Amino acid sequence: MPNVLILCAHRPKRSPSQRYRFEQYIPFLEKKGFHFTWSPLLNETNDRIFYSNGNTLKKIPILFTTLITRFKDAKRFKNFDIIFIQREALFLGTSYFEKKAFESGAKVIFDFDDSIWLEDTSPANKKWAWIKKPSKFFNTISYASIIIAGNSYLADKAKTVNKNTVIIPTTIDTDIHAPKPQLRNKEVINIGWSGSISTIKHFQSLLPVLKRVKEKYKHKIHFKIIGDSNYKNSELTIEAISWSENTEVAQLNTFDIGIMPLINDEWTKGKCGLKGLSYMACEVATVMSNVGVNATIIENNVNGLLANNDQEWFDALCKLIENKELRERLGKNGRITVIEKYSVEANKEKYLEIFSTATKVKRAVEF
Repeated sequence: MPNVLILCAHRPKRSPSQRYRFEQYIPFLEKKGFHFTWSPLLNETNDRIFYSNGNTLKKIPILFTTLITRFKDAKRFKNFDIIFIQREALFLGTSYFEKKAFESGAKVIFDFDDSIWLEDTSPANKKWAWIKKPSKFFNTISYASIIIAGNSYLADKAKTVNKNTVIIPTTIDTDIHAPKPQLRNKEVINIGWSGSISTIKHFQSLLPVLKRVKEKYKHKIHFKIIGDSNYKNSELTIEAISWSENTEVAQLNTFDIGIMPLINDEWTKGKCGLKGLSYMACEVATVMSNVGVNATIIENNVNGLLANNDQEWFDALCKLIENKELRERLGKNGRITVIEKYSVEANKEKYLEIFSTATKVKRAVEF
């Protein structure tokens, strides 16, 4: 039975990146004979402190704790056949533990889903950005036996250092993310956004458009965000609720229109379209900024709508608000797209092949 050590930031079911990149494949891989051992950097208590505002004196010991965790891991690397690293082994700006994993003789699988060679620190930890050194990415991936990238933009960047790079998109379990149109309010059109505090800036970039929409349709529409229950806007009445694994799918199914605005920059070109895919899987009519992989996911006016600027966003939202048949058609086609290309079922054999052949891959760096 191949033994796999997972090096990641968070405990299971905590991080969207982990849940939608690899966690949902673990039961399938376990049935195929793989055994997984987890080593997250943060436990639940330290997680809460680490991503809170302030608390500097408490965060410093947490960083030392993560170092101790990885030094303990390094002593047991040799006991594993595969070491799976998601995004980075450590928050600090070093590839030391990725190198140690490589030197142990285990095969290293590295997975990532963002432009992580660029700086994009959480709002609560902006002052710590200097210790992360995101450019370590290029050194880190040189130690990988296989790299899994979330889209072609990310894969092309990785291949400049390591040719052993494959693309597996961020995926949805369509058995869980299933449509429940009965949960939608028949009296109003619910426009929804789902995301974390670190991505709220993208939602806010669309506020001028949403204000115009509100002025035009008044009480016919309603705005909801899933992620930060404390979010407020003085000019728009927005229902803000906390994310919960138990309620996520039900809440997504209250959306009539799902939105995924993005600020067009180098970071967002690496995004993997998760928000849009989660809406589409629930047959929610979806509008996405025409940025990066979104243009690959969406065939305009077939399974969703793409928008390049504020006017196109306004026109797209108005069109969907006024046309129930269009919302339903785009929603149904969107789910078909997810099932065929971006579901766990459509991609699980790719994961199995990577794990099964990892030990046969020639490594990128030899000592």
